[in-house]
Amino acid sequence: MALENSQRELQLLFRSRLDQTLQSGDMSSQSPGTPTGTVSRRFRDSNLGGMRVKRVSKSSRRVAVGPSTPVPSWNAFSNQLNDSIAFAAATAADVSVQTAAAAGVRSTTISARKLAASLWELQDLPAPGISVGTTQYLPSSGEEKTSDTASPISQADLSYSSPRSAMFSNHQFSKVTTQQSTFITTMGCLSEADTTMRLQYIEAKRDDSVFDCLHDRKVADPYRTLEDPEAKETQEFVQNNVLLTASVLEKCVTRDKLKNQITAYFDYPKYSCPYKRGKHFFYMHNSGLQAQSVLYIQEKVEGDAEMLLDPNTWSEDGTVALAIMKFSEDAEYLAYGQSASGSDWITIKVIHVADRVMQPDTLSWVKFTSLTWTHDNKGFFYNRYPEPKEKVDIDAGTDTEKNLFHELYYHLLGTDQSEDVLCWRNLEHPQWLSQAEITSDGQYLLLSIEEGCDPVNRLYYFDLTTLLQGLEGFKGSNDQLPFKKLVDNFEAQYRLVANDKSVFTFLTNKNAPRYKLTRVDLNHPSNWTDVIPESKTDVLVSADCVNLRQLLLCYMRDVKHQLQLHDLQTGSLLHHLHLEIGSVTEISGRRQDSEIYFNFTSFLTPGITYQCDLSSMEPEVKVLRETAVANFDRALFETKQVFVPSKDDIKIPMFLVAQKGLVLDGYHPALLHGYGGFNISLTPSFSVAHLVLAKHFRAVVAVANIRGGGEYGDEWHKAGSLSNKQNCFDDFISCGEYLIKEGYTQPKKLCIEGGSNGGLLVAACINQRPDLFGCALAHVGVMDMLRFHKFTIGHAWTSDYGCADNEEEFKWLIKYSPLHNVRRPWEQTAGVQYPPTMLLTADHDDRVVPLHSLKFLATLHYELCTSVENSPQTNPLIARIDTKAGHGSGRPTQKIIDEASDAYSFFAMVTNSNWIG
Repeated sequence: MALENSQRELQLLFRSRLDQTLQSGDMSSQSPGTPTGTVSRRFRDSNLGGMRVKRVSKSSRRVAVGPSTPVPSWNAFSNQLNDSIAFAAATAADVSVQTAAAAGVRSTTISARKLAASLWELQDLPAPGISVGTTQYLPSSGEEKTSDTASPISQADLSYSSPRSAMFSNHQFSKVTTQQSTFITTMGCLSEADTTMRLQYIEAKRDDSVFDCLHDRKVADPYRTLEDPEAKETQEFVQNNVLLTASVLEKCVTRDKLKNQITAYFDYPKYSCPYKRGKHFFYMHNSGLQAQSVLYIQEKVEGDAEMLLDPNTWSEDGTVALAIMKFSEDAEYLAYGQSASGSDWITIKVIHVADRVMQPDTLSWVKFTSLTWTHDNKGFFYNRYPEPKEKVDIDAGTDTEKNLFHELYYHLLGTDQSEDVLCWRNLEHPQWLSQAEITSDGQYLLLSIEEGCDPVNRLYYFDLTTLLQGLEGFKGSNDQLPFKKLVDNFEAQYRLVANDKSVFTFLTNKNAPRYKLTRVDLNHPSNWTDVIPESKTDVLVSADCVNLRQLLLCYMRDVKHQLQLHDLQTGSLLHHLHLEIGSVTEISGRRQDSEIYFNFTSFLTPGITYQCDLSSMEPEVKVLRETAVANFDRALFETKQVFVPSKDDIKIPMFLVAQKGLVLDGYHPALLHGYGGFNISLTPSFSVAHLVLAKHFRAVVAVANIRGGGEYGDEWHKAGSLSNKQNCFDDFISCGEYLIKEGYTQPKKLCIEGGSNGGLLVAACINQRPDLFGCALAHVGVMDMLRFHKFTIGHAWTSDYGCADNEEEFKWLIKYSPLHNVRRPWEQTAGVQYPPTMLLTADHDDRVVPLHSLKFLATLHYELCTSVENSPQTNPLIARIDTKAGHGSGRPTQKIIDEASDAYSFFAMVTNSNWIG
């Protein structure tokens, strides 16, 4: 196995070396075109490795190769060619290489000494792209090029077998005949892809006098102007780059095919779990290509359904989305939040369910909110920020001001928002956030207070039955609700599972990085007891109280979900609910419900809704509905999980999705996706766009579960945050190296992708290892690690990143901040440049504001291109800047399809990957 791996690595190195040689100035071409490697030799008879070799003449110093017998495949020929090239080099001869051009076939000349030197250095491995006589055998794109005739080559013609050629034996080949010669179409065509395009970048306004003084160090910030979305310079920079990117995307020849196929695959029905409220069931449904999913109501879970709320009627372009909703306890009313253009700001409205009549209630300036109704059905609690002092012409979502002083209010139905009751805020800690929840018995209001994104919170409670006049009696009062403090520190996380009067059960990570269930009586707040202890191997993801006295637990083992049923009182295991390998994305079931529902998905399963009757002695999981994608055959694909050793030998889980029988020849495009932050786990999920890449480009899709996520609990998260953030980049780079080493791909065909914190991941990795990747797609990334905390909700991320205002943390951040670590790689290693890169952002992203991507883009352009005469940076560096869109949530279907089509057609173009089938 070690020998085979060594041979494969050397073969990939030689492929790359030969490709560089064919494209270098060492080849003097008589006409433009793509090297097809057609070699003809005529010189003195000699038999080397089955080839008839002849000398032309000493004066011409040229050699030719001709087969002594028909060569059955390119593999066979390339193996035989090694000795022939060695002979050519030994005689100081040149190799005549023919290229295909529109007018026919032309000749070029390559130094055989240089070619053979590479060959000898790499242990005489086969070279791609060289053919015998007039016929060349290479992996085909599956498409017929312009020709008079075309005939497929059967697998019977490819029966040649050898240790070195076996890895190529499953490729499809096609033979294309022109009037002048016969040749084989290659996977990628440089003349078609034009990956060395030198774009003309229009510089952003640069002010070298702007800097921050951080801990006695001056840090330049020449593009500070781009932080203002209203500035003329910002708008001009955006417009210039929109036009530039459009010109690049026009050259992506697979763009329309991608868009059509993604659209076709996306057109399948999507359902949420049904859930019971009052006497009815409710669920969300999208017929396939609707901009937004629709809310339906039905009397029975398998009965007829009626439309209750259709977000598609809220705007012509589908950019107003349903962001949150909550039914009153009797399900007579529904409070819901509308989000416009993907912004985090929402507006709450109320509808009367029975007659679909809208109520006059409208609540504004709501953000990061909870919704919870009092059980008298008179009103609900929600969260908001103070109203801006200057409200004139504010386009919510384009602002960059810090979000401070999160507040909890109670709204009585039928009243104006100005009359709402302020229940909690903390003026001493303006960055704190709060979430409210009412217990299932309606007695207690729980308040969870957070200071950032870490899984820790303070926990307060208030007994609503102590308000003799109800919350109405608080109207007009200057006092806040007198909460009692159950947990008054940020040491652990506590999430409500159930309560029996004053006895509460919580899901917590207190002294349990993989989580456990614990219990406390409010009357004895210092006495906590564990109900279900922490697992030694698995992460306890969620816990729901169902069927009166039972607990439905979802565990994660090696990034795959498992469901178990336990007893609420004792914690003992009652049943395993068996699943395939995949993810539980939603669970529907309350304490009073004996029947539960949950949604399941995987890389090859779009969605299954299961139902389970827990009143049975042996609960059985049954399929309620299963969705299918037209013309998608999951049997053609396979998924597997590997564990990749990182720089420090920690094993990193990574999922791989590809067509079955994929030959590991190193020539496949690969998409490596990652996140690595904020305790978020990347579990298996269904992606139409990824499967289109796997089917039509023979791409390998890899999902890396790097440190910083929650895949193995809090310790895994902490190992990739704060001072340990570099581990995330090392893990991701190691996963990329693994894909290359194992023969899935090669650097120039490897694309990395990530969004938000994953956008930071991608940007940091191209800064640190620009040589390793052939494409980078960084969505809505955090790029300025020294100033992110100054905008909107960025201050909450300091729990994961640290803050530059702190000297020690500044030293961590300055080392990897994408904006501050753009270097000219060719100054360290000749011939290395940044990979083709697309940054993706949107005008209404008020989570990671667009200034991050804009400043990083301007820095890339300046440092690598416009400030360098005859810069070696020829790979494109562009940005896709969307409008009426935000950080990602609430995007209409068409925007999702458009973005995927643009990003992946760019990926296909710059990696020279052709459409197959």
